[in-house]
Amino acid sequence: MSKIALVHDYFIQMGGAERVAAVMHDSFPSAPIYTTVALPHRLPDELRGADIRTSAMQRLPGMERRFRQYFMLYPFAVEQFDLSEYDLILSSSSGYAKGVRRSRNAIHVCYCHTPMRWVWRYQDYAERESFGGMARSILPMFLWGLKKWDLRAAQQPNYYIANSQVVADRIKKIYGREAIVIPRPIDVDRFEPASFVEDYYLILSRLVPYKRIDLAIEACNKLGRRLVIIGDGPDRVRLEKLAGPTVQFLGRQPDTQVNLYASRCRALLFPGEEDFGMVPLEVNAAGRPVIAYRAGGAVETVVEGVTGIFFDKPNSTALINAIEEFEIRLWNTRLMREHAEKFDRKVFSFRVLQFLGSVAPASCASELLEGARLLSGSQVGRTWPRLAS
Repeated sequence: MSKIALVHDYFIQMGGAERVAAVMHDSFPSAPIYTTVALPHRLPDELRGADIRTSAMQRLPGMERRFRQYFMLYPFAVEQFDLSEYDLILSSSSGYAKGVRRSRNAIHVCYCHTPMRWVWRYQDYAERESFGGMARSILPMFLWGLKKWDLRAAQQPNYYIANSQVVADRIKKIYGREAIVIPRPIDVDRFEPASFVEDYYLILSRLVPYKRIDLAIEACNKLGRRLVIIGDGPDRVRLEKLAGPTVQFLGRQPDTQVNLYASRCRALLFPGEEDFGMVPLEVNAAGRPVIAYRAGGAVETVVEGVTGIFFDKPNSTALINAIEEFEIRLWNTRLMREHAEKFDRKVFSFRVLQFLGSVAPASCASELLEGARLLSGSQVGRTWPRLAS
């Protein structure tokens, strides 16, 4: 029986947090994954055969459409998980998973994507999700209890890992907890540089207002540059009204098409502010540069002049200037690819395993060494004399 348990908030939508949970499962394939809700068609392919254990919330009606409306139930759900038999708990959390209860001698390590956004940065979250006026005015009244629970739950983990320095600073400010930084993983092998580049800029994004895709559209309208937008979301209708004849909306696309467009674009436009932002690194893995707003996680992942350039003000004029500067520079595909490889899922797994090896109970040694063997072969074990002894 596994001495390690994995915990994730929920598998209701597919995003970076779910990809992290899948990579964690790669390291500990025999460990069960506890989660409040798991919709089978929303699971990453890597988790289709995993031992996933859900809460009573799994039986609630309309979960895919109403999962935000059940927000007051998640704390109760995660606290009902019986994890008393596990010596090491590894959670992936942007909300609730950090609040699981553990036995007194167990170690809980939380990989935190961000403190609960819609509690601590409600206005920002409401804009991200395009909440209506009534929801914006009513919901804050119901959040005081959740905020109180979140502060208490934040003390449950023994250790925190943050996906960026931005998030580590936020964890310190809100929870008063220190966090080491291990960036989110990307699957470098999924991408392959192309032998030629086509004449278009690229957006890969969910279409919501905070992504500031309107800046990219406005800039490309004024410059007459071709812009391809892959993704969908509640802001699409508004954005389509802003778009000129050189802007093309493709909606959601399969990975094969995303990879193709990423490898042949002139550059990715990344005009919004993100906690981390995986897409710039994925496009670097495809051998193409990024034009990014200088804020948030992009500051930690874009190497100016090597993997992309920045613009400093959130307006189309600054972006236009950056595009014009970009077009007179030369870019080295090999250097961009090498930069992306520093964030590959294997690098992520090794760094997480290395940290766990320094804090985990001795009873978990064999499972950690097995995770290392799966990752890199038996030689990795020699870097952990404490566990190998």
